[in-house]
Amino acid sequence: MGIRLDHVSYVYSSGTAYEMHALNSVSLEIPDGQFIGLIGHTGSGKSTLIQHLNGLVKASEGTIYYNGENIYGEGFQMKKLRSHVGLVFQYPEHQLFETTVKKDVEFGPRNLGLSEEEIALRVKEALDMVGVPKELFEASPFELSGGQKRRVAIAGVLAMKPDVLILDEPTAGLDPRGRDEILDQIAGIHRERKMTVILVSHSMEDVANYVERLIVMNHGRVAYDGTPREVFAHYKELESIGLAAPQITYLMNDIREQGFEVPPNVTTVTEAKEILLSIIRGASLAEGDKA
Repeated sequence: MGIRLDHVSYVYSSGTAYEMHALNSVSLEIPDGQFIGLIGHTGSGKSTLIQHLNGLVKASEGTIYYNGENIYGEGFQMKKLRSHVGLVFQYPEHQLFETTVKKDVEFGPRNLGLSEEEIALRVKEALDMVGVPKELFEASPFELSGGQKRRVAIAGVLAMKPDVLILDEPTAGLDPRGRDEILDQIAGIHRERKMTVILVSHSMEDVANYVERLIVMNHGRVAYDGTPREVFAHYKELESIGLAAPQITYLMNDIREQGFEVPPNVTTVTEAKEILLSIIRGASLAEGDKA
């Protein structure tokens, strides 16, 4: 059934001189199994929004439903919600605290009261899924590289076997190769486990390449909600709120303005490659006919 937000608002420092409305009457449906991108400039409300989804922050107004159940209702178990809706923070250091990688990933399953056999199975499975080699299982998580720390943080959430995986800027600070590796693994986990994935990112290219639905936040409200193609069609409007479309979208628009038959709203390099090759083939055939 998924997650539903019904007119959710959140106010920081309510009633003080520092009062700030981080969310303003946000209503969203997040069905099971979607791969969703969440973007917005700094201060747009996206980080506050994801912290509401597993109950880390409580709405000032409005209601959130998980599988049809009001998470603010009497008797609702937040601990159970957090085992189903996993959040990976932007900075893995905020999530890692144990002496070894293995112990860190064990922490969540152990709190669920699982058997030692099940815990060991989940830990190995989760670390394998994110590409952490066995020789690092007993290493200190604080001695790992930035990319490895992110993998361990993700594994710690995956070991809980959540239905929803939320990742806040999981590729921030990584080189292009590390970024692609982590995103490819996340996409593979989404396909394999059929889980809902919510990816918070500043990279337009990342969300264009991986997600099926894109939500744009601006001043605590949902500005756009649709497929990447639909959202990036509004690239001029996105620029006005401090965002942009993927670079390939601008390139293809420039090519279309030169008189070539290029469809609007191209968002990925793969798609652009096929279109440009088609144009080149067509031009070659035309030259051949003239000869």
